[in-house]
Amino acid sequence: MPVARVSTDLIPAAERFDWWCDLVWQDVARTIITSDHAAEFQAGAETADLGLVKVTAMHFAPIRSLRTRTLIRQSDPEVYELALITGDPMWLSQRRNDTAARAGDLLLWDTSQPFDGGVCGDHAEAIIVHLPRSALSLPPDRIDRLVAQRMPATSGMGAILAAFLTEVLDQAHACRPQDLNTLGTVTLDLASAYLAQRVDAAERLSPETRRQVLTARITAFIDRNLADPDLTPAVIAAQHHMSLRSLHLLFQTSGESVAATIRRRRLERCRRDLADPRLRHRTIGETAARWGYHRPADFSRAFRGAYGVSPSEVRARAWEANDARAPR
Repeated sequence: MPVARVSTDLIPAAERFDWWCDLVWQDVARTIITSDHAAEFQAGAETADLGLVKVTAMHFAPIRSLRTRTLIRQSDPEVYELALITGDPMWLSQRRNDTAARAGDLLLWDTSQPFDGGVCGDHAEAIIVHLPRSALSLPPDRIDRLVAQRMPATSGMGAILAAFLTEVLDQAHACRPQDLNTLGTVTLDLASAYLAQRVDAAERLSPETRRQVLTARITAFIDRNLADPDLTPAVIAAQHHMSLRSLHLLFQTSGESVAATIRRRRLERCRRDLADPRLRHRTIGETAARWGYHRPADFSRAFRGAYGVSPSEVRARAWEANDARAPR
């Protein structure tokens, strides 16, 4: 399946740690895994198969993972693993580099070289992109400079990549197979651009990769400014030092205009908030205004046109579903 979720919750307690080791060997690479929590081990993973690449979100009890030259000779998927740390800090040693990365950092390692790593805390969480070596256009000797190096992802290209990875896992289950393949291409392009920037090798990127990166940068700008009712294609073009015509041509290849992208992403945020029981205190008008719709009639018309139901119907159904799940 394109998107799969697994958890130790469904595994007998005595088998959980061995089950998790098998999963890591299959999904990442064969390593020697040890843990002080093996007897009461808990973990889970969600993987989106995007064709060119896979993206996996993992959470697990503290472990230590060691990959030796013997294991590499036995089996090597020949991939770079790029992890966005979202839980407690993790440490890694590879190619004489040693680092500890915390939440909000990116961390890279190579399955074709020995490494040693583990968790500095009580609960590990990370989103991992599996990048085939053969799919990257960057020279291996330059990429090797980045292994076991803490790379903050709180601004610039790192922040764009981190936000994109989170969004991919949130939305992949609702995508068609052809959409997942497109997401795989974009994921590879964004990761390549980020790594190239870190080693001053942007000139190695293909024109298509540069186009994908620019599109992602503009989309991130749109997301940050959805609440602004004056967000228009002209404003976006000016902010990115490009002509309005160039902006429209850039989005033309995606099959969705700039204005349609703004409208769709605003409506997605509105629908999400309307279905969130924690936001019951907000009126529908307040929710719409939060995401740039300051005319209730315009919002209702656009919402019904996109989803076939009114905003109040979406809210009522979500509340009914939530109340039905609540313990009696």
